[in-house]
Amino acid sequence: MPEKTVADFWFDPRCPWAWLTSRWMLEVEKVRPVEVRWHVMSLAVLNENKLDELPEGYREMLAAAWGPVRVCIAAEQQHGPEVLAALYTAMGTRLHNRGRELSRELLAESVEEAGLPASLVDAADSAEYDEALRASHKEGIDLVGQDVGTPVIAVPGSDGERIAFFGPVVTPAPKGEAAARLWDGTLMVASTPGFFEIKRTRDKDPVFDD
Repeated sequence: MPEKTVADFWFDPRCPWAWLTSRWMLEVEKVRPVEVRWHVMSLAVLNENKLDELPEGYREMLAAAWGPVRVCIAAEQQHGPEVLAALYTAMGTRLHNRGRELSRELLAESVEEAGLPASLVDAADSAEYDEALRASHKEGIDLVGQDVGTPVIAVPGSDGERIAFFGPVVTPAPKGEAAARLWDGTLMVASTPGFFEIKRTRDKDPVFDD
């Protein structure tokens, strides 16, 4: 069996596009020798110095977005990074696939489903782990720059340097061989020296699987 490539993935649970990319990465793990390691980043941290430039609705979303990332980073700090996959899946399934509103109840259900202590929900309203949150966010965003959001993915390059990129932004999440082709193509363009961007206007809303 070929040695697995470690793909570091930074996510904010509130972002529907990051959620779709994360579900694609789970498919990639099935069809390529890839192992995803999950990390927390924060849209609230990313945008905290430019709130005056943002629409009111987006500012309200960012204010509420502190809760889920704080719970995630508290879980990581208390129980190790290996718990993030299950916790993110529990949160994201409720927020995105089921279209539920963010609430303390949703966080409590997610923590329980991930097999974690109920006390973690209290972190949603606490700044206790904000330093660790900012450090995790900085690690990911420093790889790609401040002009992007979540997700950020980083993999080892052939020369030993990390290859990092934002996205890909895609809907619905590709499966099977389609997931493999997108992974191969993404790595090909991301590893090209001097390559920065492919983009087109989004003309579809996120499509989530049941």
